Amino acid sequence: MGDELLRLDGVSVQYGHGETSVTALTGVDLTVSRGELVAVMGASGSGKSTLLTVAGGLRTPTSGEVVVEGHYLSQLSARQIATLRRRSLGFVFQDFNLIPSLTALENVSLPLELDGLPLRRAKRPALDALAVVGLADRADRYPSDLSGGQQQRVAIARAVVGGRSLVLADEPTGALDSTTGEAVLRMLRSRVDAGAGGILVTHDARHAAWADRIVFLRDGRIVDDAQPTPITALLDGVGR
Repeated sequence: MGDELLRLDGVSVQYGHGETSVTALTGVDLTVSRGELVAVMGASGSGKSTLLTVAGGLRTPTSGEVVVEGHYLSQLSARQIATLRRRSLGFVFQDFNLIPSLTALENVSLPLELDGLPLRRAKRPALDALAVVGLADRADRYPSDLSGGQQQRVAIARAVVGGRSLVLADEPTGALDSTTGEAVLRMLRSRVDAGAGGILVTHDARHAAWADRIVFLRDGRIVDDAQPTPITALLDGVGR
């Protein structure tokens, strides 16, 4: 699978100094290619969310390199990293992180506006993204008028609007019922199949089965990197 979108080379993250220091990640090597969805599993505190924030340029690793679409983040300024995030990376969170005072359309178009696109031009790709997740008819609704599943689909539309190449999802189905959660995963899978890449952090083996690969973290280290088929056996001792 070619077209590498993300590479982590020997990434370690340490919080604090001396005796009070905590190591969140140790020597993590990971690649994500176009058309590939990678699930990340592990017990609470294993480093899953830290891995996601490092991959998305939201946190600088203590050591190692993060490469996004060929760009070494260590060689970019804070402004350049912010621009790369807006143009290439989409984030999906468990609690949606929609702005309550903005409609679904305005929430989805906001990243494009922040990148300098006038509102009148940002609306079209935002509407297209909402149509992909089946919510074009809810474009003028506020988050409070939408169900949890609809809000998460708006969040996915926001994550992929403008053709962003890498989607980073942190427990995106954690607050949803099983039927709605499956619909959200189907949307994410569809976007990846259309040419994006993705990382899905999850505790649920059934959700991880939507991925092409499953990476297991324990105490900040990758302890297994496997195809979805043997997932039940691999979960033993790793935590859910």
